[in-house]
Amino acid sequence: MARTPDDAPKTTEPDLFDTAPAPLDKLSPAYPARAAWGTVSSLRAWQSEAIGNYFATDPQDFLAVATPGAGKTTFALTIAAELLSRRIIDRITVVAPTEHLKTQWAQAAAKVGIPIDPAYSGGKGRTSGDFVGIAVTYAGVATNPLAMRIRTERFKTLVILDEIHHAGDALSWGEAVREAFEPAKRRLALTGTPFRSDVNPIPFVSYAPGPDGIPRSAADFTYGYGHALRDHVVRPVLFWAYGGDLQWRTRAGDEVSARLGEPLTKDMAAHALRTALDPAGSWIGSVLAAADQRLTEVRRGVPDAGGLVIASDQDSARAYAAVLAKIAGEKPVIVLSDEKTSSKRIEKFAAGDARWMVAVRMVSEGVDVPRLAVGVYATTISTPLFFAQAVGRFVRARARGETASVFLPSSMALLGFASEMEVERDHVLGRTINDEGDIFAAENALLAQAQAGEAASSEELGRFEALGSQATFAHVLYDGAEFGHAGEVHVGSEEEMDFLGIPGLLEPDQVRSLLQHRQKQRREKQAAAPEPVEPDEPDVVAHERLAILRRELNGLVAAWNHRTGTPHGVTHAALRKECGGPAAAVATAGQLQERIDKLREMATKKSS
Repeated sequence: MARTPDDAPKTTEPDLFDTAPAPLDKLSPAYPARAAWGTVSSLRAWQSEAIGNYFATDPQDFLAVATPGAGKTTFALTIAAELLSRRIIDRITVVAPTEHLKTQWAQAAAKVGIPIDPAYSGGKGRTSGDFVGIAVTYAGVATNPLAMRIRTERFKTLVILDEIHHAGDALSWGEAVREAFEPAKRRLALTGTPFRSDVNPIPFVSYAPGPDGIPRSAADFTYGYGHALRDHVVRPVLFWAYGGDLQWRTRAGDEVSARLGEPLTKDMAAHALRTALDPAGSWIGSVLAAADQRLTEVRRGVPDAGGLVIASDQDSARAYAAVLAKIAGEKPVIVLSDEKTSSKRIEKFAAGDARWMVAVRMVSEGVDVPRLAVGVYATTISTPLFFAQAVGRFVRARARGETASVFLPSSMALLGFASEMEVERDHVLGRTINDEGDIFAAENALLAQAQAGEAASSEELGRFEALGSQATFAHVLYDGAEFGHAGEVHVGSEEEMDFLGIPGLLEPDQVRSLLQHRQKQRREKQAAAPEPVEPDEPDVVAHERLAILRRELNGLVAAWNHRTGTPHGVTHAALRKECGGPAAAVATAGQLQERIDKLREMATKKSS
């Protein structure tokens, strides 16, 4: 049984920076056969191997890269417990990205018998004698790095740097982390997403030249998503992509129509995504309804499975919650900011069986809610780091056969990130930042823009008004392959249910087999169906007729643009002025047909 070091202060009055650590009664005496008591019954294979590597090399700095959901917290706390037991260290400092994660670390450490103060701040300079360690944020370290350095120097300190890529969020943060923890006895760095979108070096991380001569981060141990999936440590993820017809008005007054999922310019893609995610539009309502249907199917096998909607800003989060309440018949839990009350809401949701939680950014990284199984990516943030962190909330496996489902717009960027789930990346130094969606593009600016809300977005993209949207099911993306049906698949159709109805408990190989079977079954059914007899008037359901006409009109407008150079929005506005009626997204079939006929007439006159 490990006790406090003999040379630790024995007074009951705290000194300027700390007091004696409390007795530790639950450290593991059986390393490495099991994890520290209070976490799990035994270590996973990767954890045991990584811990073995750690103590074999006995390093001052160690970087462990492990996919979200793999168990980095248990790994780190097991090392911390062993170091305390061997009296190599006598204090612990955990540095986390957010206030909520500080509390989460303190709770996990308490189960191991390591009391950590999550309310510590450098300004007060001391903490209770009941604590062996403290938990702070990277921002907190940056406010007073000197105080943290003095504390680190006074004791044999292990510093656990959780999601260490945040130490590169700003050059000042990296400098503060280096100043504060340079005297540490040991430093253990953890991350699930090691790549960053800038070229700021991450403190205490080793870099080695790659094949192209550019320095790349060198992890001491790496455990990727693909490996974790094969070990059944994480769930397989099915991405449900939804496209659809969208229309908006630009600040110049032009009306623009586009189809989500088709190649678009950078500006049009940004406007299309915002239009799809507009809470007042039908696209997001349709996707939320599909996600709720999927959650119902998953809960047949996993009764406490929960869902999470990740929104761009607080107004959208509230609006999505209102829509979900009508769909699910149950008010979702809303998490709007990184405050203590929000942490309590997350904890309550994690321990309960409520269906949905709606949040902005704070639930995107590190937050541990293992029962999350269905997600809706309803944010305008389209960066690889944020996407990986968000998807990481759904992959933690509790039992064999659990799957994760993430619903997202059929955006080229997002689908690209989804198809690269198993790709491991390193932090690269010296690479040029550009603005064209490069994987290392300036991510922080995009995150700040999304967090600032609609005002910042409008300033960047130009003031615009979402006029209408309609969602269609595109396909399911799994293990880099697409599964779906030919033609336009409407929300709520049997074709969509072919995939929404897939059981929530399946092994990874069963997932692929069933997806292939559903796709093949529908194809064979369509091939066996008798050729339809064309009636005098096509018997088409109203919404299908409207979709066909919108596509025809948009195609003609695009051809007119190619022929004359006239912007799409100008052509739509001219047709509305000439023929009357509302925007194409809400126009009737007759109004759409009139505009189609008018544009064909214009094309004929120009040719003659």
